[in-house]
Amino acid sequence: MPMHDWTGVEPTIYHHFHQRWSVAIADILNAGLLPPGLSALIEQHTGGVVPDVLAVERRRRPRLSGSGTMEAPQTRWKISARTDGLHLRANRIAIRHRLGEVVCILEIVSPGNKASRSAVRQFVEKTMEFIRAGVNVLLVDPFPPTPRDPHSLHKLIWDEIEEAPFETPGDEPLLSASYRVGDDAVGLPPVAFLETFRVGGSVPDMPAWLDPDSYVSVPLERAYQVAWDVCPADYRYLVEHGRFPDE
Repeated sequence: MPMHDWTGVEPTIYHHFHQRWSVAIADILNAGLLPPGLSALIEQHTGGVVPDVLAVERRRRPRLSGSGTMEAPQTRWKISARTDGLHLRANRIAIRHRLGEVVCILEIVSPGNKASRSAVRQFVEKTMEFIRAGVNVLLVDPFPPTPRDPHSLHKLIWDEIEEAPFETPGDEPLLSASYRVGDDAVGLPPVAFLETFRVGGSVPDMPAWLDPDSYVSVPLERAYQVAWDVCPADYRYLVEHGRFPDE
């Protein structure tokens, strides 16, 4: 399923697909992909983080997946920090343990997140609040960089952790970033796993970290197809052609 050019339609048109894609991802995760005890829930937000996340203290969380360490996900880039220093209405997906503690946030970027410098700053600060609270984050950005995030939203987020050069390839300006939070107790630094993609190309699957040792590979491409297939015919034609069939 090729990624569509969502910059060619109004944000209100994209909003419908954003909602459908989020629901499709949550449904697939809950249909046996997540380990027992974990659930993916759709949570509405209008800015800021969910209140119970702010109350989570950074600590060494019990492993959710038992003993052993999984093989690291094979993303194109993996960036490790040397140390563990550290607007539009939309939905995000929260992976919760026993419907309570949040272990990972899945966020699909909306046009409103890049509409102004203030919106970009708020998005970066919100993401960092999750990471500082010990919550892993999976970010999917189906929009190319703007003058407000010229080197990607990831670059702005990672600069809050440790400044490092990064720029999306010119032929693949869209980006997904999975952040595994650090753990002070064992000297584990935060790590970013990155993939880029393009309009007309497939959306790469990405890891959603559940604890420092384990992750689930989120089938973003499969969920995208599921969401697209249930969109009305006129809607799909408008997105693909920039007009309605009879215009």
